[in-house]
Amino acid sequence: MQIISASRRTDLISFFFDSFYNSLKKEQAEVIGPFGRYYKVELSPENVHSFVLWSKNFNNIIKNRKNILKLLKKYNQTYLLFTITGLGGTSIERMIPSPDITLSQIKPLTELFGSERVAIRFDPILFYKEKNMLKTNFYFFEELINFINKTDIKRVIFSFTQYYEKVKKRFDYAGIEPIDPSLDEKLRYTEKMVNIVKGTKIKLYSCSQDFLLSVKGINKSRCIDADYLSEIHPLKWRVEYKKDKGQREECGCSASKDIGSYSQRCPIPCLYCYANNKIKVEIKEPQKHK
Repeated sequence: MQIISASRRTDLISFFFDSFYNSLKKEQAEVIGPFGRYYKVELSPENVHSFVLWSKNFNNIIKNRKNILKLLKKYNQTYLLFTITGLGGTSIERMIPSPDITLSQIKPLTELFGSERVAIRFDPILFYKEKNMLKTNFYFFEELINFINKTDIKRVIFSFTQYYEKVKKRFDYAGIEPIDPSLDEKLRYTEKMVNIVKGTKIKLYSCSQDFLLSVKGINKSRCIDADYLSEIHPLKWRVEYKKDKGQREECGCSASKDIGSYSQRCPIPCLYCYANNKIKVEIKEPQKHK
């Protein structure tokens, strides 16, 4: 029995929905993984503990495109990792819906899957200079928490941008200057986040940045968490926690089978993306997303 990730490699739900749908229908995924390795993943319901869906836009699920909910109901548990940065529609995330649209998706998702099966990823937190103006999505965090606090969602995962060399080059090409706050500054921003959630039921989880755990109130994230998925499983099926060896050293995620392919490159994706080495940067006005 295994956990299926769909997908940390690419946004299957938003951009490659047909591939995701066909995999569920066939109960088998054909994947091109790291280093071009081809493999198949068995998706028969009796062999799947949980489906973990990652996306910045769950509209295809909410609108029940191709009757996808019927296929998902074959599986005992679907868990959502919903990334909301507040940067949708900007030069940083050109093809992502605006914040008001993404926020409006939260309630229908909790109604479909249950609030305990929806986690919000405020990831990454960015600071940058564009047209000589210092910009950040940090201050969107309070608005996000105020919105989430009206639901029963309790898990919010975050991290600060890691500006790998390929990411810096991409920002430079786009005419945007990346700003990387000092360690002390990041700790101070994190303390502010803890104060914002104080008095709520929301818990904060740091993703792959263990230095933030020195701030009281910050927990280490396992975005894919075998223990938690076992705890909330409708049939109380348990799956053993084993660290995913394919992820970064500080990543706490449990082992899973990812059914996304690096060959499925998001069109005009996010500037800070480090999963895709072949991102094309288009210098033009951000696209309006309906």
